[in-house]
Amino acid sequence: ITRLYRIEAQTVDWSIAERQAWRARYAQPRLRLYHAWLMKTRRTVPDGSSTAKAIDYTLRRWPALCRYATTGHLPIDNNAAENVIRPIALGKKNWLFTGSERAGRRAAVIQTLLGTAKLNGLDPA
Repeated sequence: ITRLYRIEAQTVDWSIAERQAWRARYAQPRLRLYHAWLMKTRRTVPDGSSTAKAIDYTLRRWPALCRYATTGHLPIDNNAAENVIRPIALGKKNWLFTGSERAGRRAAVIQTLLGTAKLNGLDPA
């Protein structure tokens, strides 16, 4: 996985077509090696172990994991989206302690307003 991120790091300012060609040349072969390693390793790991579960999870989602490497416009991961929604998810958990349902609804509206402002490049302050 680290090697895939290193391959991807070189293409930050590239065009979609250049990135797609780079991924086809370098990322896709690395993914094939990784898949072969997962399959080989899975045969040696006991069923029900944490490692087996992790490998099985990865193999079940293999097409989604490799999807980015067939295009030039998809990111290697969804960290950007996760970073955007993290404050909302944490806030939602914290707002459970607002004291009443009505106060919780108000808090949700405020959080939505602040999150929308940030997504549109506005400073909510």
